[in-house]
Amino acid sequence: MEKYKFIDDLTSDVMFEAYGKSMKEVFANAAEAMFKVICQIEKIKPRKAVLIEAKAENADKLMIAWLQELIATVDIKGMFFSKFDILEISGKRIKAKCWGEPASPEKGGTVVKAVTYYKYLFEKMKDGFKTRVALDI
Repeated sequence: MEKYKFIDDLTSDVMFEAYGKSMKEVFANAAEAMFKVICQIEKIKPRKAVLIEAKAENADKLMIAWLQELIATVDIKGMFFSKFDILEISGKRIKAKCWGEPASPEKGGTVVKAVTYYKYLFEKMKDGFKTRVALDI
């Protein structure tokens, strides 16, 4: 099963789909896909861990809250992440250790301003989960 793929139907946004056999996996893969846009993820070393938590009223909204929290952490802590270790996840809460290094222009990508609800999707399939996310850039 592929982790994620990018969809080319937007001009001011970037859209991707992420997949996972479990909720932990789909949340980690969505974060990885988003950081593939934010930075040159393959150059980011997992040097420092930051604990990131997000809450929402359901799993559908939790994905958006999680990705928004990651965007905020990039801005607040000035870090790029490349490894996402989901410690706990329920339909309403996620707690993860995110590994990365200080953000640097030479490893930067596209600035992601926000996650949008444009064509947003979060669904349970018979073999796991799928999400479709649009990023405002």
